[in-house]
Amino acid sequence: MTNVVNLRMARKRKARAEKEQAAGQNRALHGRSKAEKLHDRTQAEKSATFVDGHRLERAGRDES
Repeated sequence: MTNVVNLRMARKRKARAEKEQAAGQNRALHGRSKAEKLHDRTQAEKSATFVDGHRLERAGRDES
């Protein structure tokens, strides 16, 4: 004989497993420490100021 399977419980178990898998993927993608986030932010600010400092035309200057 085969075992009786409660379909409601099987669906819930499957949904939980899928949510756990998605959560694991999100942790891998977005799970960075505060120091890593701060480092990336400071690098972006440094590169932005570098590019702004080497522009040929300054913003806000009126050339008439």
